[in-house]
Amino acid sequence: MFRKLIDSPWPYFVLAGVLLVAAVLSQFRPVSNEPPAGEVADLALLRERDDLNVLFIVIDTLRADRLHAYGYERETTPNLDALAARGVRFAHVESQSSWTKASMASLWTGMYPTRTGVWRFSHAMPQEAMMPAEIFQEAGFRTAGVWRNGWIANNFGFDQGFDLYIRPSKHRAVGNVQRNNPSVYRLPGTDADATESAMEFLVESGDDRFFLYVHYMDVHQYLYADSSPIWGTSFSDIYDSALHWTDRNVGLLVGALEHQGLLDDTLIVIASDHGEAFFEHGEEGHARNLYREVQEVPLIVVPPFSLSPGVVVQERVANVDIWPTILDIVGLSPIPGAEGQSLVPLVMASGAAGTPVPSEFRERALYAELDRNWGRDTDETNQIVALVKGDYRYIHHLRRPERPELYDRSVDPKEKKNVAAVEGEVGNELRALIDEFLAKPRTQWDEAPEIELDEMKKAQLRALGYVVPSERRKARQKKK
Repeated sequence: MFRKLIDSPWPYFVLAGVLLVAAVLSQFRPVSNEPPAGEVADLALLRERDDLNVLFIVIDTLRADRLHAYGYERETTPNLDALAARGVRFAHVESQSSWTKASMASLWTGMYPTRTGVWRFSHAMPQEAMMPAEIFQEAGFRTAGVWRNGWIANNFGFDQGFDLYIRPSKHRAVGNVQRNNPSVYRLPGTDADATESAMEFLVESGDDRFFLYVHYMDVHQYLYADSSPIWGTSFSDIYDSALHWTDRNVGLLVGALEHQGLLDDTLIVIASDHGEAFFEHGEEGHARNLYREVQEVPLIVVPPFSLSPGVVVQERVANVDIWPTILDIVGLSPIPGAEGQSLVPLVMASGAAGTPVPSEFRERALYAELDRNWGRDTDETNQIVALVKGDYRYIHHLRRPERPELYDRSVDPKEKKNVAAVEGEVGNELRALIDEFLAKPRTQWDEAPEIELDEMKKAQLRALGYVVPSERRKARQKKK
């Protein structure tokens, strides 16, 4: 089907898009085109439109505090900043896990990992799960997903509801690409391939309403396209250069919408699956713990009109809220069983001076989960749960509950000092909430199905920098 896109009767438009890619990637400019002016109250009118499209962009491994719009001193993200300035920026967003598959399963379903059952490297999305793409498809939208992270591949069930769901091929070289992934292996291609494939879909979609999902990967891979890193040579500096490169791809996609006359008809949403650690708690990377640096992610919602000034929502929200919110804005059916909430009432209150925040959004208890044995070929789990409520983050280790972690973020925003021993009353209250959370019944499916992975697919996943069991390692373990 992808080949049909390449061979579609729109070669001159595609060529124009490719030339636009080259222009944007070689000469960076932030997004400048804006749709007509609007007001926050106009969000409620979008559900009445029959021409509204949705572009959903996930930037893998993007921590919120590395965006200039979120207060970072470096201007890493001029395009994302421009979108936030005319849209809605959520200042405090909690991801539901610190590795992609568990996090994305929760994001797509609006359910926490305990409910989805997607924990381990072999787990897949159950067919019983209603995915947003299925809702769009049933409503008559053309649906397409372009991804480069193997954890969300078709064989894991993330293609449900998509007319087109592809990992783009490496189409062409991008000059001066530097790869500095701390992992041993490299993924083929760059995010420019995903951008080009997404642009081809925009051209080929014609006048049809569409839902387009683009999952960028170069921030995860520490990949940038300049002769040298912009800010330095440490992992942290190179990460920033990679983000600057991906921001240019976002600018290109938005420019393509404007070029196709679709900017006034498209809701744009930018999110991330999890963040990245730079030794704040002794480790680099992610998928190992649930501290702030791997859990706080950006969320920017940009309507097809320009808000001036943009709205900033200060109340803490979560990735499980993303799809209840988008479907509410578009006026489509909600996801059955979703635990997240539509944030539209919160946005309305935040954008209207003097309007009180709805009570259900005040100091919500938000959860994140991780099985630290997710990549091991064993039945033994090592589950940890993080609860964020008010000023506190509480981390509960199910295998060692006698050693809780409690951080008062009002005085310790980087979560360095464990105050569980001196804040016993607060800790007991938050632990009781976690026990109640874990005791809730599962979803309509009993367990997530497990997929048998061959060595090729395991090797592809190990190329992302994760530890996935190999047949050779299992053989060594048997000998022991």
